[in-house]
Amino acid sequence: MVGTGATLLRLPYRGRRMPWEYGDVVVHREIAWGRPWFAMAERVVEDRDDRFVTYVPTGSPFGYPEGPWPTANGRQPWYPKPAWTGHGALIAQRPGDAYAIQHFWTGDARRFERWYVNLQAPMRRTALGYDTGDHELDLVVFADGSWTFKDDDVMELRVREGRYTADEVVAIRALGAELAALVEDGRAWWIPGYADWQPDPEWGAIELPDGWESLPWS
Repeated sequence: MVGTGATLLRLPYRGRRMPWEYGDVVVHREIAWGRPWFAMAERVVEDRDDRFVTYVPTGSPFGYPEGPWPTANGRQPWYPKPAWTGHGALIAQRPGDAYAIQHFWTGDARRFERWYVNLQAPMRRTALGYDTGDHELDLVVFADGSWTFKDDDVMELRVREGRYTADEVVAIRALGAELAALVEDGRAWWIPGYADWQPDPEWGAIELPDGWESLPWS
């Protein structure tokens, strides 16, 4: 269950404390209908008590467990996209937050373009990395401070698919409104964040480990 609007912004952190080292490869799994339905490999940038930061490099492979899933086409929405394209993305999360901050760059000069506030279940650590569950609604905050919501128009469809209940959609939208208010008031903790961050030039290609989909959901 997603929870109520009052608890969505900060939830108790019940994941195991398993610090990762800088540069470690971890598996980020998305959970839906009680099991993983998507995964991607990421590099660890920071692992602290108050913050977990990872990097999705260009070419990071995606994993899709077999369906069918109760979606319009029976598959995860990104299927069959094989890997991350374009500039990499930096993901900053705080334990207990029901959202993650994704940093995006654009152009040949790798100009910072936007923060992508991804509403999701609070991350839970696993032996391979961490699990979460996408809540569909996103808040896109541009470098100039302007912002917009993304995917609000599909929330009712997700209720019909069984991803969320109607009450959960109310709670998700309430959290989105709270986050938008933080941006409007200049209280967003991720600004300026890691807008000037650069990936380690010595990091090579990464892969998903065998058996990632069979690890029990945390």
